[in-house]
Amino acid sequence: MKVGIYSQTYQSGSEVYIKTLLEELNKYQVEIFIEENFLLELKASVELQKEYGTFASYEELDSSFDLFFSIGGDGTILRTILYVRSLGIPILGINTGRLGFLATIQKEGIREAIANIINKEYHVVERSLLQVSTHPRTEELSELNFALNEIAVSRKNTTSMITVETYLNDEYLTSYWADGLIVSTPTGSTGYSLSCGGPVITPNTSSLALTPIAPHNLNARPLVIPDDTIIKLKISGRENKYLISLDSRIASVDNQTELTIKKAPFTIRMVELKSESFLKTLRKKLLWGEDKRN
Repeated sequence: MKVGIYSQTYQSGSEVYIKTLLEELNKYQVEIFIEENFLLELKASVELQKEYGTFASYEELDSSFDLFFSIGGDGTILRTILYVRSLGIPILGINTGRLGFLATIQKEGIREAIANIINKEYHVVERSLLQVSTHPRTEELSELNFALNEIAVSRKNTTSMITVETYLNDEYLTSYWADGLIVSTPTGSTGYSLSCGGPVITPNTSSLALTPIAPHNLNARPLVIPDDTIIKLKISGRENKYLISLDSRIASVDNQTELTIKKAPFTIRMVELKSESFLKTLRKKLLWGEDKRN
């Protein structure tokens, strides 16, 4: 077995869990490659028993990898997909922070999780992504134009609202007067969209959600649409530019730039242990069932 390991940064206090992960993988003679910058931080803080292969970019990975470990939280997984992209390498999230929807393996359960992986006691779920194109072309969004959670537009450097003229499959829907608009995948429905009043959508649903951010037209409500819908947005406002965010990445775009958002042609594959599920995580994260009547 050949695996990659990535984390955004080394966190003090996490050495015991990283050592456990490496020990367990080495016990099963797994071939390990660690992201270059993360390995440098590890070597400065943790005594490693052997040398490991490294990678620094998407171009240095290929489909020979059986698994990709993301150590951190949901935000780390959003960064992980920039390395994996369309390679189809299954991603397993080890959560070293708070309970997440994507990083579902708790740090205390690493040994059990690795045993389950080796014994193939898991399944892989497909997560859809969004991609965006702009007219005229925006250089910042020419390559990394995809998002796992959401693509959102919002105002920049102003307290004034923006107007988001919205078309679905070239049919006019409405113009949102708001701080912005979120186009969310089912995966992202439990993120930014949820905090703005959007619906929770199960990951295997072929849908997208449009969720306005603080709309001034009070009858504007979140809308669930089929995921094969092509969404076109024309944004205007008092400022010369507005912001577009793709998960955790932000670009500044000129007013009147037209956005086309649609489902990406590839998916991200997430590892889900048989002891875990989206519904189980949902109950834990949103405290469903905490009512004493249950």
